[in-house]
Amino acid sequence: MDSIVVAVDGTSGSGKSSTCRGVAQRLELRYLDTGAMFRAITWWMLSHGVDVHDQAAVAGRVGEPVIESGTDPLGPTILVDGLDASVSIRGDDVNAAVSPVSAVPEVRTRLLELQRAIIGDGGIVVEGRDIGSVVAPDAPVKVYLTADPEARAVRRAAEAGGDVAATQESLLARDRIDSGRTTAPLVMAEGAVHIDTTPYTLDQVISQVVALVEGAEARA
Repeated sequence: MDSIVVAVDGTSGSGKSSTCRGVAQRLELRYLDTGAMFRAITWWMLSHGVDVHDQAAVAGRVGEPVIESGTDPLGPTILVDGLDASVSIRGDDVNAAVSPVSAVPEVRTRLLELQRAIIGDGGIVVEGRDIGSVVAPDAPVKVYLTADPEARAVRRAAEAGGDVAATQESLLARDRIDSGRTTAPLVMAEGAVHIDTTPYTLDQVISQVVALVEGAEARA
């Protein structure tokens, strides 16, 4: 398992984070949440008064923040300029701004370099929206998670609070932005296994992904 790379993409609220952490724990692999990295950049931009809807302004400062991602699935961390930002990056202000920041090509280029450096020689489960298609296209295991929009909204509202209907609209809006952006859009990568998590428990989804990884290892 030391060299395995498990690339997990999918829509917001489909269970990517919980699934990836669970798979990493079971197989004793590292874990990387690339979405947290985009949120960290977004939080930094907001904290420094950068207009997140001005792509040139975002691109001009994307090289400034120092982003450090921990890879322990039992306690993933995200540091921005040495500060723990794990709570701050989940705020409503970041939720509203992360899509436009993520669409800036220079942001994706900067984080792509960091992500590939962390992935290194493997032994890691990586979650995001362009892992199998862009970040690690040669990953031996690629998974694409989705779920029914209402189920996704219920899960996300339970995690973060809020109205289910409003949460569902927010998730669908995020899907439209992520799927429609020019740079690294949300797509199911070639060779990825699609899992609709709606009818399954978290443990069942984790088991399905673990089986895919073990199958890939056996073939190798």
